[in-house]
Amino acid sequence: MKEFVIETLRWFVEHPDDLRVSSLDGERTVLMEVRCHPDDIGKVIGKSGKVIQSLRILASALAAKDNRRAVLEVVE
Repeated sequence: MKEFVIETLRWFVEHPDDLRVSSLDGERTVLMEVRCHPDDIGKVIGKSGKVIQSLRILASALAAKDNRRAVLEVVE
């Protein structure tokens, strides 16, 4: 799931080498923190939060296959 988030976000950012996703796996929950170049934060969040919200929905759908919950956060 972490690889999916990274590969998807690479399409949106101008500095893909600065893109970092850290994952903390719990028993029923996966917490992912997205870190990127300061110039790319707006692109990751998207207009009115549409990009990150869509990515959260897709990550939740992937996690639901394993009866888990996904939480995706953008960290500055």
